[in-house]
Amino acid sequence: MDIGNISGMYSDVLSTKNQSTTKLENKLNTDLTQAADDELMEACEQFEAYFVEQMFKSMMKTVPKNEDMSAATSTLTDYYKDEMLRELATDSTETNSLGLAQTLYEQMKRNYEL
Repeated sequence: MDIGNISGMYSDVLSTKNQSTTKLENKLNTDLTQAADDELMEACEQFEAYFVEQMFKSMMKTVPKNEDMSAATSTLTDYYKDEMLRELATDSTETNSLGLAQTLYEQMKRNYEL
């Protein structure tokens, strides 16, 4: 088994994770008072996806861990589990929205309407 490439794969995943978190943080820190409707809705949808991802992560904490795994395997499993939860949250927001994004959008439009 070649484990030399595992650390490279893990660092690639971490950088992808950090990039997506940074993208959302940049979007949330942007002044959206002059944003187009599409940009505002996209920011709201990203927030909803992040919210759903955090819910999924909280739910996963209730699942008992497998004590038979080595530390390296456990770390790698946790990484891929995080990626899976992120994609699942994004997909579920796109297909079956909770309505949070629409509510945020309407609230922001109402508060920032000139």
